[in-house]
Amino acid sequence: MRTIRSLDRLDWEILFHLEREGRLSNVELADRVGLTPPPCLRRVKRLEAEGYISGYRAVLNPELTGRGFEVMVAVDINATDRQTTEDFEAAIVAFDEVVAVRRLFGQPDYLVHVAVADARAYEAFLTGKLIGLPALNRTVSHQTMKRLKG
Repeated sequence: MRTIRSLDRLDWEILFHLEREGRLSNVELADRVGLTPPPCLRRVKRLEAEGYISGYRAVLNPELTGRGFEVMVAVDINATDRQTTEDFEAAIVAFDEVVAVRRLFGQPDYLVHVAVADARAYEAFLTGKLIGLPALNRTVSHQTMKRLKG
C-alpha cells in the first residue's frame, strides 16, 4: 500500500499554477511560488513521481478541431452485474467521440460527454454506435448551449 504524505503550502501552490498553465517554465513557476529553480524542479519531479501530477495536456479548440457540437448523454444500462458493467465501460471509453465518462451513484448510471462536428455526426454516433451496445437501456441527450468552465 502506497503511503500518501501531506502536501505543504509550496506543493499546493505549484499544483495550482501547473493545473492552470501546464507549460510554465520551471524558472517562471519557481518565481511564482517564491523558490529558486532547482528546489522547485525537485518538488515538481517529486509530485510527478508520487502521482499528484498524472500528466500534462494541451487544451484544444473544439470548433477548429471539428468537435464543436457537444452533448451530455445520460445513460442507463439494463444490468449492473460486474461483467455487463465492465463490457459496457470498455466499449464506451473506446469511442473516439466520447470525451469523458462518469459512472454515477443513482440515476442515470453514466454521464457521457460526446464531442463531434455537428448534429448529423452526433446522430450517426448515437444510432450507429451508442445504441448498439448490448447493455444499453436508455439514453437522454442534452446538447450544450454554452461552455462556461472546463
